[in-house]
Amino acid sequence: MNRIPVAEPLLNGNERKYVDDCIDTGWISGSGKYVNGLEEQFAAFCGARYAIAVFNGTVALHVALLALKVGPGDEVIVPDLTYIASANTVAYCGATPVFVDVDPYTWTLDIADVARKITPRTKAIMPVHVYGHPSEMGPLVELAKQYNIAIVEDAAEAHGAEYKGQRVGGIGELATFSFFGNKIITSGEGGIITTNDQGLMDEIRLLKGQGMDPKRRYWFPVIGYNYRMTNVQAAIALAQLEQVDWFIQRRLEVASWYEEELKGSMFTLSPQAEWAKNVYWLYCVLVPEGIDRDRFMADMDKENIETRPFFYPMHVLPPYLDEQGDTKFPVTTRLAASGVNLPSSAKITRADVKRICEAMFKCLALQDS
Repeated sequence: MNRIPVAEPLLNGNERKYVDDCIDTGWISGSGKYVNGLEEQFAAFCGARYAIAVFNGTVALHVALLALKVGPGDEVIVPDLTYIASANTVAYCGATPVFVDVDPYTWTLDIADVARKITPRTKAIMPVHVYGHPSEMGPLVELAKQYNIAIVEDAAEAHGAEYKGQRVGGIGELATFSFFGNKIITSGEGGIITTNDQGLMDEIRLLKGQGMDPKRRYWFPVIGYNYRMTNVQAAIALAQLEQVDWFIQRRLEVASWYEEELKGSMFTLSPQAEWAKNVYWLYCVLVPEGIDRDRFMADMDKENIETRPFFYPMHVLPPYLDEQGDTKFPVTTRLAASGVNLPSSAKITRADVKRICEAMFKCLALQDS
């Protein structure tokens, strides 16, 4: 029986045509019509004024924080349940990531915990739209305004997700997205930053291009970085962006199939707040209490179905170890121990979902026997 992966890219649009054009014309490096086109069209997609393409999602976060002048002595609030890049990019700046617990229903930032963790050193809040579900941005924006703190949306997993009808990427001062191979749209590697602030846009363009003055070639007023996206990457990403509505619709369709098959079961299903549009980058479940999640995943692997565990809490990882973290972050601790990512790519069929769910019930029963 064929193996069903958690995620795989689908390149069935103009990707090859655009890449061939890059090769035929020689425009393969950090400038070209596909970089320009991607930036213009992605900004429009998010409802933002500007978009700046960069080499990957991690450097997008890094340069966004640098543009906000985050540095030594500063703190950035980050959810404990996230991929490590969210925290690492804060550390790259010499600042301190301050972790907060997540909401038990949405799995995104617990706003009450955010309020408790704000100090005079807090420079930014980084809501992570985890697994495709947006953070509750309204209260976060109000909180940030109250304390004059910037918001950097980590939207790496949430292309097209919405908060009260507004797409993520145009809500905070800055937002960042990833085009890694397993994301909703991809360029293999790649990332992009969106903003409505021209000053921040200009600063990011300066920093991502080695710090070279755009009006004085080979003059470098600041220390910059080589974070440019290549025209080849942008060609693939633009071809994917042309199909983004279809990709999102496929994620929603796959999610509806899972919910149909798993409705009434002992599994806790991916969240969908009434104010949100979850784009289900990865469809997720929590295994029932008393079930060994790792054994469940191992049994699924024997069924030739790939699953993945939720991210480790930041507080258990060696760079950010907090031995009291399980007490400080009880929701994250519980979710991380019981969460499973299911196959969710655009290639998944209705028959695949049925097979996956039948295997899930079988693997659950193995632990009851």
